[in-house]
Amino acid sequence: MAAYPSTPYPPRPGAAPEPGPSPVTVRPARPDEYARVGELTVEVYVNGGLVSPASGYVHALRDAADRAAAAELLVAEVGGEIAGAVAYCPPGSRYAELAGPDEAEFRMLAVLESARGGGAGRALVLECVDRARRAGLAALRLSTQRNMLQAQRLYERMGFARTPERDWAPVPGVDLITYTLDLRRS
Repeated sequence: MAAYPSTPYPPRPGAAPEPGPSPVTVRPARPDEYARVGELTVEVYVNGGLVSPASGYVHALRDAADRAAAAELLVAEVGGEIAGAVAYCPPGSRYAELAGPDEAEFRMLAVLESARGGGAGRALVLECVDRARRAGLAALRLSTQRNMLQAQRLYERMGFARTPERDWAPVPGVDLITYTLDLRRS
């Protein structure tokens, strides 16, 4: 279990000042949380307009137990509540779609809208970076949809670089762009 400080943001105009941000704790998801993680992931992707409710991908988003069995399913906790989740895919994980043999990947990063801006997404990505570094890997990769602008800004602020030569489409009409973090340089 790793604790990360929350990212302090200035209050919204007209909003009352809030008490200091809660720290974000990142840890492996427990089996009794898989259903909640699956629903959270579907909520973020479908309600956020990223995936159609009719998409076959919704089943994969909901199946957190499968992610936990084939990758490392991590959750971000804020104030004792699950605020987000990600699948960290070490080498050999069947969830890895573009990572090479000396690379890891992360997938299905989801942070509840109510928790955005508080550091949960950043903490989940940092935990993936830490896991890849501890494993001595050369890089950490990810794919993201073109319309996931907030996530792309986060990745770029964290040092990930675009890799347009690896962009791809898992199905017609879904174009994914890719990023990598060179762990030998960062």
